[in-house]
Amino acid sequence: MRIFEKYTRADYEDYYDFKKNFKIDAPENYNFAFDVMDELADTKPDKKAMIWVGIDGSEKHFTFRDFKVMSNKAANMLKDNGIKKGDMVMLILKRRYEFWVSMLALHKIGAIAIPATHLLTKKDIVYRNNYGDVKAIICLDEGDIADHVEAAVPESKTLEKLFLVKGKREGWISFDEEMEKASDVFERPVGDEGNKLTDPFIMFFTSGTTGMPKMVLHNHTYTLAHIQTAVFWHNVDPNGIHFTVSDSGWGKCLWGKFYGQWFAETTVFVYEFDKFDPVAMLKIMEKYRITTFCAPPTIYRYFIKEDLKSFDLSSLKYATTAGEALNPEVFDQFKAATGIDIKEAFGQTETTAILGNWLCMKGQKGSLGRPSPLYKVDVVDNDGVPCPPGETGEIIVYTDRKIPYGLFLCYYKDEELTKEAWSNGMYHTGDLAWRDERGYYWYVGRKDDVIKASGYRIGPFEVESALMEHPAVLEVSVTGVPHPERGQVVKATIVLAKGYEPSDALIKELQNHVKTATAPYKYPRVIEFVDQLPKTISGKIKRYEIRERDKEKYSV
Repeated sequence: MRIFEKYTRADYEDYYDFKKNFKIDAPENYNFAFDVMDELADTKPDKKAMIWVGIDGSEKHFTFRDFKVMSNKAANMLKDNGIKKGDMVMLILKRRYEFWVSMLALHKIGAIAIPATHLLTKKDIVYRNNYGDVKAIICLDEGDIADHVEAAVPESKTLEKLFLVKGKREGWISFDEEMEKASDVFERPVGDEGNKLTDPFIMFFTSGTTGMPKMVLHNHTYTLAHIQTAVFWHNVDPNGIHFTVSDSGWGKCLWGKFYGQWFAETTVFVYEFDKFDPVAMLKIMEKYRITTFCAPPTIYRYFIKEDLKSFDLSSLKYATTAGEALNPEVFDQFKAATGIDIKEAFGQTETTAILGNWLCMKGQKGSLGRPSPLYKVDVVDNDGVPCPPGETGEIIVYTDRKIPYGLFLCYYKDEELTKEAWSNGMYHTGDLAWRDERGYYWYVGRKDDVIKASGYRIGPFEVESALMEHPAVLEVSVTGVPHPERGQVVKATIVLAKGYEPSDALIKELQNHVKTATAPYKYPRVIEFVDQLPKTISGKIKRYEIRERDKEKYSV
């Protein structure tokens, strides 16, 4: 029996059985660090929890017992330096294994962990420190990360402690040296120092696709909700190796290489890199015999432009994606090369997986899947009325009867924004989709991304998918630009694949291709070729940045 089976059933006959009967039960004082990781350390101490590959090719293997010892030492060290229950601690650690150690240590103390990307500048750090009441930062001494943190100190009102990983600096506490001195025994806090299931324990800054990042606060149910992520979507193997491509600075890291995967007792694979190289990553997957894999659509788009059949991916049994909708063409080419269907799911920083192509159902190419048993999901119009099949509306989660595991508590220090997103018994995702007669959901786009041209409402995803079918297109973002008569026209901003050059002839060819692949009125009347698309730290395309840049260029 795997440890997650203490909290829920493991096997279901089909999706309907899964939807009706999947439930999670946990005690009031549940804590992942103690109740999952430490229990695994005691019952399966030598089972491999992680394979970590450094940027220089070095590797380390960690057992569950290793993580108990390291997290206990780190918890003692942090507590001795004044970190206590409820304190906000920001982690800027890239893909270093110390991220996982620090997270578990903070969970044990009852402090609130704030994962952050290493791409932050001084301005970003000051904003996060002050808005998030950050008391301490645990930071990697690599590149200019620590320099930006130091520059932010004078303007950071609540910041008291700086912990440095893999380095020494004046005014910083050496994480490594102090941790080494600490005791490897850490008693579970009780009474007021202990935690409840509903206590906050982690906060994310959203990736900021539409402005300054929001602070998303979660409680301990978040970790339990990821049982469905790893077991019923990723389909991880307890004797296999799971690889999710993500930096520790954003939520997908915790979706893909932390809570759910260790609930399922698989080995988490962590691969450090500064710049994504599809060939290098495929060689890593080949070398380490990865069995289950998850990556954003961008990674798969680059993969299919390589000769996938030249890599030995025979160990790979299951592949998944999330973060953005997956273009059908990418699905088809990956399957042709590997024989594996990419299973898609949909969720947000504020949630876990709301929709998915779950293990106990066949799944549907191009679809976001069906609702998770944890969430009561619907598609509604602007008045909150459910849409009939085939009609586009906003994806919402009903919260009138209960607050599901994995749904955020609030936007920290922003009651107005919380009420805007979560009111009248619904959490509003801001994403548009339609549902077919079988209950599968199909993505249209963000509410702000829909293009209104000559009375038509055009979702960018369908046009992007049509363009992705053309071999010249590596990446594309579709937006609307102002037009004096039509209101807006469709514009495609395109990164070309290797071997293609911009030309008027190629523009015409791409336009004609879209006219035949989807409704002709959706074709891009404007096409711009660029070297790269603007993206968030989590790899999502910043359509709003393209729109802002185009406002003046295409002003009417």
